[in-house]
Amino acid sequence: QSRLQKKNFIHQSMSIIVENAIKKATDVREKVCEWRSPEQLKELLDLELRDGGESESEILQRFKDAIRYSVKTTHPRFFNQLYGGMEPYSMVASFIIEALKPSLYTYEVAPVFTLAEEAVLKKMMELIGWKDGGDGIFNAGGSMSNMYAVNLARYRCCPDIKENGLSAAPRLVMFTSQECHYSISKAAALLGIGTKNVYAIPSDERGKMIPSALEEQILSAKSEGAVPFMVNATAGTTVLGAFDPIDVIADICEKHNLWLHVDACWGGAALVSSKHKHLLKGIHRADSVAWNPHKMLMACLQCSAFMVRDKTSLLQRCHSARASYLFQQDKFYDVSYDTGDKSVQCSRKPDAFKIWLMWKALGSKELEQRVDRALAMARYLAEEIKKREGFRLLMEPEYANICFWYIPPSLQTLPDGPELWEKLHKVAPVIKERMMKKGSMMVGYQPHGEKANFFRMIIISPQVSRQDMDFVLDEINNLGKDL
Repeated sequence: QSRLQKKNFIHQSMSIIVENAIKKATDVREKVCEWRSPEQLKELLDLELRDGGESESEILQRFKDAIRYSVKTTHPRFFNQLYGGMEPYSMVASFIIEALKPSLYTYEVAPVFTLAEEAVLKKMMELIGWKDGGDGIFNAGGSMSNMYAVNLARYRCCPDIKENGLSAAPRLVMFTSQECHYSISKAAALLGIGTKNVYAIPSDERGKMIPSALEEQILSAKSEGAVPFMVNATAGTTVLGAFDPIDVIADICEKHNLWLHVDACWGGAALVSSKHKHLLKGIHRADSVAWNPHKMLMACLQCSAFMVRDKTSLLQRCHSARASYLFQQDKFYDVSYDTGDKSVQCSRKPDAFKIWLMWKALGSKELEQRVDRALAMARYLAEEIKKREGFRLLMEPEYANICFWYIPPSLQTLPDGPELWEKLHKVAPVIKERMMKKGSMMVGYQPHGEKANFFRMIIISPQVSRQDMDFVLDEINNLGKDL
């Protein structure tokens, strides 16, 4: 009876998921979100955990509510983050993973997923241009990948730190552009390098690192008696979507013997496109690369790869703890397939399977078309913004980030100057609040340096059309024209 009940519960649940979390969530006529304040939501959801369990019908209602009040990030009008859209093959891969409950440390416990990860990493390294291959691992997000890079670069520079700790190290210094992801300074804090030893290199007006400034700061750090050990270049910055000039930065790294890491979490997808891969020219010279297929390639969250050009087991030597209950060396199969000791995690989800199944289904050609389509759609939106009164581009987009201001009619007569920018700074937050409460769409906004709050549109999903682009601009105007 109990087994039958569980089976029935799973069947019922799956039909609710398909109906509410897949069909309705991706229907352009439905809301992107049904906004409630934290206080209201706590009351609606009855979150308290009690001694007694609830009935099946109550539980089914619970997860209908969970779906109802969650943001539908797969909706065609969700443009809020660097991910979005519904990817059916990757979603099914996620279901399979959850049903089988594997953990990716040894081949004996996760044979299929171990081999799938190896195959995906091999393909991604080919696209980077490492003809002789390399090494790598999928982990829990791009921030983790960047932390791996810092740890590995430091280990190569000062291998004694692993055993003797920071007392064995000189003052180590790393370099990154002012536009980089905040996980770089988080890595420095976590690993004991210190955020003050992360030197921020100025970027030009398009958000790209200035190589001459990098070289100046390297020489300056050396003159202070510090030891530079790595440079982080960003391929696709979070806000502006800028690409650092990797080739020139690689020249500087070679000259000063520094580890070059490329954070291509967002921009890496351009490598699948023959039309756009020039954005990452020189990436094959990097020592390590972070690339998140869960962003532009639309794999289900999380799906983040960290790859190293090294073939001397640096990843393993840096992180291994040789747990004897997991990594016995006298197993009956080739233990080189036990990849878990390369990771700082023990339990690790087989995230690579989510991109592997999707890649098998679509092929590289279809992935290329998706990237090309998203960037063509970004170009369309930029051209539309230029044509419309009250809209102003921050800069010509290089990737899928379109940054722009909306200037309501009441401010359109003001000349450029402090008064306009001060007033304009208050416009985007109000429009954002209105769109969330209406549930019509989600677009992010932020200030940047001295610049007043502006909108940042992110275009990824192949389900997005020109009509959706027009809708976004019409809706922003409708929501803000009275301001």
